[in-house]
Amino acid sequence: PITPGELLCLGSSLAFSGLFYYLYRRKARVVARIQEAPKLQVSDDLPALVSAAEGRCLPYVALEGIVLPAQAALTSHYHEGLQGVIQKLLLKEHRLIWNSLARSW
Repeated sequence: PITPGELLCLGSSLAFSGLFYYLYRRKARVVARIQEAPKLQVSDDLPALVSAAEGRCLPYVALEGIVLPAQAALTSHYHEGLQGVIQKLLLKEHRLIWNSLARSW
């Protein structure tokens, strides 16, 4: 005989498994889209390509090209000859969503 506690544990286990599988599949689709992203070269044609795109935005694109540092390139302490630069990116998104619990936007 199965007790109500065992049924509760089984049901919650199945619910969590379903939730985590759903999240896994959603993230797997995003990773697949990123891996299939077109590779573009940094050139003078890039601004024209972006302005011709729908919404003037390219969702997933891999840019390839030479990057020049603004001041001095960073040098690795662990690997000789390895240099890098820091990219500053600021993304600010404003959304209004009604929070029914707090009764505010």
